[in-house]
Amino acid sequence: MPLSDQYRALIQHELLDQISAAERDQLLSLGVERRFNDGQLIFQRGDPGNSMMLVLQGQVKISILSEEGKELIFTMIQPGECFGEIALLDGHPRSADATAVGKCTLYTLTRQDFIPFLESHPRIMISVIALLCRRIRTLSVLTEQQVFENLPTRLARLLIKLAEIQGVALPAGIRIADKLSQQEIGNRIAASRESVNKQLRVWRAEGLLTVEQGYITLLQPAVLKRLANSA
Repeated sequence: MPLSDQYRALIQHELLDQISAAERDQLLSLGVERRFNDGQLIFQRGDPGNSMMLVLQGQVKISILSEEGKELIFTMIQPGECFGEIALLDGHPRSADATAVGKCTLYTLTRQDFIPFLESHPRIMISVIALLCRRIRTLSVLTEQQVFENLPTRLARLLIKLAEIQGVALPAGIRIADKLSQQEIGNRIAASRESVNKQLRVWRAEGLLTVEQGYITLLQPAVLKRLANSA
């Protein structure tokens, strides 16, 4: 990603749209870029919460592991989105793991630099509060979906979301660019690999999608979208 595109991603972020260009430049001068390879751990649960990151390139997986080694994926952070802001503000240890998906470039602000800036710029404080409120609402919705919605609805919603974020238009339909294992899908919707496999086979038989070498192509995205919104 060219530097101009990185800068554009930063200045368009919701945390920075309430401050002046001079204030924005001052804040951006405090941060540094960090790069991670695919699968590299950015931080893990329990680490000191001393920085916030904005994704410039790649994706970041936010997840936790149970004592039995089962993974639950909370979200995938996309380019232009930030993470780590809760621990940055309260200074408490990280509450989840963050892992690079693909080659990642992150813009990092440390707590020791960001907190003094925040204290002197109340307008950006309001943006941070709004961001945290959205995080809480998102977590609430995720919990509700996993408790009350059936697996086909959760799976359809995930596939539609992935198609919207990284879909590639083909003559046959929309192909999800990332290769996904059934275990990875299950981790993202709180379902077993076997359950995901069974539902995908049903939809393949119905002609709704294809699965080839780990790549999923939605043949009838409109039908899957109706399933995703059927709850």
